[in-house]
Amino acid sequence: MLINLIKAGGITMIPLAILAVIALAIIIDKIIFYRKLVNIPQSLIDLIEKYNFDWQLLKNNLKQLPSQNCYRQFFEIIVDIQDQDHSNKSSPKEIPVWWIESRTNDQAKVIEKKLNSSLWLLETIITASPLLGLFGTIIGMMASFKIIGNSTIINPTLVSAGVAESLIATGFGLLIAIIALFAFNYFSRLQNQTLDEMERLATKLIDHIKIDRKIND
Repeated sequence: MLINLIKAGGITMIPLAILAVIALAIIIDKIIFYRKLVNIPQSLIDLIEKYNFDWQLLKNNLKQLPSQNCYRQFFEIIVDIQDQDHSNKSSPKEIPVWWIESRTNDQAKVIEKKLNSSLWLLETIITASPLLGLFGTIIGMMASFKIIGNSTIINPTLVSAGVAESLIATGFGLLIAIIALFAFNYFSRLQNQTLDEMERLATKLIDHIKIDRKIND
């Protein structure tokens, strides 16, 4: 069925089929990535949002997440700074809050880059697929016009074959672009939600550090 469709759509169906496979691979890869490495248990969120906060319990919960989990990598930056702060109790200088915020911002950029990987390729497919489909339309219509121009008796079958070729290529290109567009918007939304949640929870953790310092003073 697919082979017959590619044959009917002409030469431009080959690059369109390649783009379709690439788009599908990116979508599947992103779904697996978000399910495995971009998730945080509700129990961990509840722990961070508690006023009576336990850093050791946070560490234990983070260790239960995969080492490549984005939330774990993000929160461990703050936890490590908190450990350094506690280990230097003899020193009069505390790690300034602006430094903690700077480190978390740096880590957030690293995670954003990881979340954003391959999306540029999906965006390129959104633009390229309709253009390739349009190119297929031009090739198909040219073939039809060539038949009409060279024949004194027009063969409707040959003419319709060229028109069908142009329509199939255009339709397939638009279908790829539409699916890729929905996927791109969906993953972009997930990315923004993830970064917003990280920022919100990081603010909570920094507030816990401030509270601990006031209690110790």
